[in-house]
Amino acid sequence: MNLNNEDRELRRRKVINVIQADLPFEWRPFRKVGEIVGLDEDEVISVVNDYFERRIIRQICAIFDTRALGYKSSLVAAKVKKEIEDKAASIINTHPGVSHNYRRNHKFNIWFTIAVPPNSKLGLEKTVEILKRLSGAEEMILLPTIKLYKIGVILDMTGQESLSEEDRYDYYSEEKRRSNGVSIEEIPAILALQENIYPEKEPFARIVEKYHIPFERLKSFYDKFRSEGKIRRFSAILYHKKAGFKYNVMAVWEITEDLVDSVGEEFASLRGVSHCYRRPTYPSWPYSIFTMIHAKDKQEADNIILRMSKTEGVKSWAELVSTKEYKKTRLRYFTPDWLEWEEKNS
Repeated sequence: MNLNNEDRELRRRKVINVIQADLPFEWRPFRKVGEIVGLDEDEVISVVNDYFERRIIRQICAIFDTRALGYKSSLVAAKVKKEIEDKAASIINTHPGVSHNYRRNHKFNIWFTIAVPPNSKLGLEKTVEILKRLSGAEEMILLPTIKLYKIGVILDMTGQESLSEEDRYDYYSEEKRRSNGVSIEEIPAILALQENIYPEKEPFARIVEKYHIPFERLKSFYDKFRSEGKIRRFSAILYHKKAGFKYNVMAVWEITEDLVDSVGEEFASLRGVSHCYRRPTYPSWPYSIFTMIHAKDKQEADNIILRMSKTEGVKSWAELVSTKEYKKTRLRYFTPDWLEWEEKNS
């Protein structure tokens, strides 16, 4: 295939968009990606390997829905004295269900996500109470998802998509979750599907060998989990800043009660919004809609927020920017470290 340099570069960048959206679950997935973008398999693998080596791709793996697996989860906002922020965050991070933890520019200055397994003896609320006591936080509020309007981080690497326009990618919403819990027979497949894959012609061969599960059986579980909403997609996760998206902000919105759902759906439809949730309010926290925006710079994010602020029903909003990342990792499900933490701290 004769391609000029500009066309070839665009196709190479499209590879990264495609594998963020949904990597085909096939024995040779990169060959299929090549068919989609118009490159041969070897070049697709070369592109993906290059992005790994440049630390732009963090990992390629199955993205699970925590709740569909029977886990209880929540975003938690903590108010911590400035002089003990780092110490408090390190204590919070010891819980294996804490996957993200940031310091943000607000009186609620420590923000983390936490999940507990179906067989947790403590449960979510008691676990957070223990973390509050151990960390020395003055206040912690649970902000669980009341409704998930959207989750789907697909960073445009082509430079051709406007973040202020409607999203053309298929994203995950609560309507796609058709299950809540797993059977004992499904756990080995979940453990196998948590493994990362790498840029090679037969990337699932390592998993098949390690877990002694034939690929056809693994794929049948994958298709089942997708249909039930237990797996949202199989995709590449990028390091946002390395990918050129250097500014991210959590914009939270106080919305007129009767318009919360319609506003949530409208915000979710925007290309520049990667996460959109409805969460509970408190006397000290009036914001019911949470949105995450990943942009190349502050100006680009401000343009998106300005458009959103003009939506009917918006009463006020706040922009929370992370000033320090304490933890960012992928949850590992059905591993023994969860119960070990409970035994130690209950």
